[in-house]
Amino acid sequence: MYGTPTIGSSLSWALSFLGQLAFQWVPGTVATIAGTGINPTTTAAPSSSLITSPVTVPQAVEYLQMASAPGVWDNLFYHWSVYVAMSLFVSLILAALIIYCGIRIQQIRYRERKAFAAASQTVTVQDVPKTHLRWNRILSQLEGDDEQGWRLAILEADIMLNELLDTLGYKGETMGDKMKRVERADFRTIDLAWEAHKFRNQIAHQGTGLELGRGDAERTIGLYQRVFREFHFID
Repeated sequence: MYGTPTIGSSLSWALSFLGQLAFQWVPGTVATIAGTGINPTTTAAPSSSLITSPVTVPQAVEYLQMASAPGVWDNLFYHWSVYVAMSLFVSLILAALIIYCGIRIQQIRYRERKAFAAASQTVTVQDVPKTHLRWNRILSQLEGDDEQGWRLAILEADIMLNELLDTLGYKGETMGDKMKRVERADFRTIDLAWEAHKFRNQIAHQGTGLELGRGDAERTIGLYQRVFREFHFID
């Protein structure tokens, strides 16, 4: 239909406009900003009169040509491709620098987040395994003067022994069943484990009827300790 712009005509107009912008407007603006003054051939400054109507592209180009000093417009127009190449080169360097800085900032923030996360964790959670914590608690109970604490320490150590047997893959309904499946060549401290477990059973069955001294408690905990150290269950 007449009057309807086609894709080809629109593209041609866009290229023409970009060409004027790149090779006429920008050089003229640079020359004007550079303070080259008004062409002495003109009798009055182009901006001396008020603008009362929309400015067209040719009028803007004409203004820039008149506002630039003699020879400046031609030099800029002639060497514009060089300026474009230089500006592209500088832009690429700056873009690479921006990308590098952005990557470094992300790396620094990642390290900061890790450091803050590590600082927010307690020493208990971060540095000491669960089994070590339990063993330290057992030793603390053993160091006290409370007989009930000694009993609890032995019972807790026996629970750890049961977990050790499970970790080693021994199956059974009771700890006795599990230890009966042990090969002595694979478990050198099995006799110590049996002795400690039997004393634990006396404590569990007789309760407060069994008088427990510090020496007996320390000896029993020592048996468990030797068993655990064989398999590096504790330090």
